[in-house]
Amino acid sequence: MDSDKTAKLSFEGALTKLEAIVDSMESGEVPLAELLAKYEEGSKLLKVCEGRLKEAELKIEKLKKAKDGTAAFEPYESNRTE
Repeated sequence: MDSDKTAKLSFEGALTKLEAIVDSMESGEVPLAELLAKYEEGSKLLKVCEGRLKEAELKIEKLKKAKDGTAAFEPYESNRTE
């Protein structure tokens, strides 16, 4: 998959493609050369997913408001382990 096309994918689109790659890799029926290419593509898709999640976290922080109407920037607590 082209890097430009990968970067333009939505979170859901990238996640769907990533899940398909993982499923095919776990099947054990993929030749080594293809397995390496799929791993590389999966790594790119993972970065896209992480980037989209980070964007969403930042938007959530911006949307939080204090009771008096001023912006209350509170860090988003995620359950992810990095």
